Amino acid sequence: MSIPAQTHLAPGERFDPTVGGAPNLTSAWMRHARTGPDVPQIHDPKQGWLSRGELAQRTAIRAGRLARLGLARGDRVLVSAESSSELVLAYVACLRLGLVVVPTNTAYGPRELAHVLRDAEPAAAIVDDPARRALVAELAPAVYRLTPALDLPDGPTPALELATPDDAALLCYTSGTTGAPKGAVLRHRHALASAEALRLAWRWSAADRLLLALPLFHMHGLGVGLHGTLHCGASAVLFEAFRPDAILDGIGNHAATLFFGVPTMYHRLATHPEARRLSALRLCVSGSAPLPASLHAELLAASGQVVLERYGMTETLMLVSNPYAGERRAGSVGLPLPGVEVRVAGERREIEVRGPNVFDGYWRRPEANAEAFTPDCFFRTGDLGRIDADGYVTLDGRAKELIISGGFNVYPREVEDVLRGHPAIEDVAIVGEPSPEWGERVAAYAVLKDGLELAALRGWVGDRLAPFKHPRALYGVEALPRNALGKVQKHRLAAGRVLPEPG
Repeated sequence: MSIPAQTHLAPGERFDPTVGGAPNLTSAWMRHARTGPDVPQIHDPKQGWLSRGELAQRTAIRAGRLARLGLARGDRVLVSAESSSELVLAYVACLRLGLVVVPTNTAYGPRELAHVLRDAEPAAAIVDDPARRALVAELAPAVYRLTPALDLPDGPTPALELATPDDAALLCYTSGTTGAPKGAVLRHRHALASAEALRLAWRWSAADRLLLALPLFHMHGLGVGLHGTLHCGASAVLFEAFRPDAILDGIGNHAATLFFGVPTMYHRLATHPEARRLSALRLCVSGSAPLPASLHAELLAASGQVVLERYGMTETLMLVSNPYAGERRAGSVGLPLPGVEVRVAGERREIEVRGPNVFDGYWRRPEANAEAFTPDCFFRTGDLGRIDADGYVTLDGRAKELIISGGFNVYPREVEDVLRGHPAIEDVAIVGEPSPEWGERVAAYAVLKDGLELAALRGWVGDRLAPFKHPRALYGVEALPRNALGKVQKHRLAAGRVLPEPG
């Protein structure tokens, strides 16, 4: 099944993926500094506010420092640091100079960091933690090691905003749960198209102020939160870490209108005694992992907020969103964003996408690229899902997580949604286990509020699911393993236990 790209547009609007011919991200961002240089743009809890004009001036100075060091357009720079205004300034300076930023998870261990350094071959690394800078020195001695402040001698201001739409802006490494992470090359035109689609779809304007507690090494915080803010001329309040009290206080203290989070954040907000304060926000958006329908209902009851769920990937930026003005369906990620085409292909129902936001391929991985794209240039997402008669997309899990039990397809998301309704289950993940009888059997890893036996669970499920979808193994765990954005790491669930994080 295929559906045309939906628009999410207000009457009279049209989607222009080139943003009026802007050649690159920073040329689009800097236009706001010219029209309103004194308007506050980025807030740091330690540094206070940076205005649009200060951001433009300070990033030009920092670009001069990087150029004096010898870095030039097309060079890659690894960036691994906690959120701060200094990090934002360093990031924007890199892009203004035409450098390619390699955002890298601050939790990466030596093995993962070594892989990125070896594969991306960066000329410099911007790292805030001294121990990690020492690790970079050990793993890649020739790489310049810098702090986010870019404490270097000033140099002449170089030519800025020279990147073309086809130049790479970001080299982002996928999570690599099934092998070594691959680098997705995101060009300026991809990131511009995605930011413009979100501006239109979410009615994002210069009047908005975002509470941004997501890490800036991930596309949710960086490619959605920060890019969207700078693209719209809006403002953002940075948080070094997520704390419910700080977010709820920040709504009033900063006259915020937007909050973007992941389901684990929303779970903690929904159970907070002051959750009703969320009602003052214009829009709450959830992504990076499925938002359970039960949590959607909890948030509505606690705060009056109907959270807008959306769907994107490292390789594609944002793809699908529930409508801003329209029905936001719990359990669905919504309708395709402007310019995006979505279809469901094959018996396994894999989601395939095409659009101006979708990347062209992986860094130095021709064999992966051949498998990633269809002959008519749709990207195979690896996600399974459905599209209903109204065009709403529902995700059923990853293709590699599909369980084939007794010859029947079992979609983990469907089973998880049912099991979360059991009063003894706080959280659950469904995986397939080898079985001599069934090929694979359905196994449930559950965080339990009370004791629960497999037979009792199967009896409770009853006709809520077909018998072949019933769990045939139940393991109680203290917590499900999750990455920094709250996504369950199912590859770490095996033999009834949670395997340690690979070092």
